[in-house]
Amino acid sequence: MYGLPTKRGAARVNLWRQLKKCGALPFKTSAYLLPDRPPQNERLQWLAQQVRDSGGEATIIRVTEIEGLRNEDLVRQFNQARAADYGALLSALNQLLSRNRKRPGDSFAADLERLARQFEEVRTIDFFDCPKAQDAQMSLKRAASWRVARSKTAPPLAIKKFTGKTWLTRPRPEIDRVGSAWLIRKFLDAKARFIFGTDPARHPGAIPYDMLDVEFTHHDDDCTFETLVKRFGIADKAVSKIAEMVHDADLEDGKFQRVECVGIDQVLKGWAKSGWNDEELLARGVECFDALYLYLSKRG
Repeated sequence: MYGLPTKRGAARVNLWRQLKKCGALPFKTSAYLLPDRPPQNERLQWLAQQVRDSGGEATIIRVTEIEGLRNEDLVRQFNQARAADYGALLSALNQLLSRNRKRPGDSFAADLERLARQFEEVRTIDFFDCPKAQDAQMSLKRAASWRVARSKTAPPLAIKKFTGKTWLTRPRPEIDRVGSAWLIRKFLDAKARFIFGTDPARHPGAIPYDMLDVEFTHHDDDCTFETLVKRFGIADKAVSKIAEMVHDADLEDGKFQRVECVGIDQVLKGWAKSGWNDEELLARGVECFDALYLYLSKRG
């Protein structure tokens, strides 16, 4: 908690910037929260001294409980703040890829390196492993391999080898993960089972998708949905259209100028905020894709 004289406007702005940079969560009036860990405690000690040197007052308090606010709620607020940071980075990265789609410019590598450094800065204040971090990490890896040629002649995978399987993806599924689950059940295995986690090593019998460093994920310019379509040779006009829609909603790069799945993505995010669990989000999202596919198939 701190207080600064009103005439110390510059000191107030500088303190706000420093607190934002170290990932502190604003609480009530003139109070900020950080996890009780040595590096964060040291940072607060330093900032408290800055406040005192500017003629203000600062007090550091260790708390184990805040009345009316569960620890889970605090973690969610920290993750929401980091999700906004990762979202801004993803937006900048998508703009960079869009500008360099035809041919990477001279500044592409430097711009990409700058965004990679920005990602690492956010990771240092991502105290509770915000799920959005992996989205950003996958996009950075996709950008790093930009223009790396992939085999166009690889034969499609045999669908029969992927029936009766369990598929693993990250919690709080959004447009690409939900769309991919629909695709798997619609064209690969109607009885496919889906589970949620962040570490494939803990689920050795499951097939991971839309995760970092797995086979069925973002590759080159493709989202996971597109990767699955290509790897399994799914030739369906309606699916091809949906692939473009999912791409634009997920990667936000405007490649196909298709906005239809943006609405589904926003609905999924709204359902997530309402407290639905992962299974409910997936089931409701799959229903949306069923309806979209039926509409596109009938339309021709």
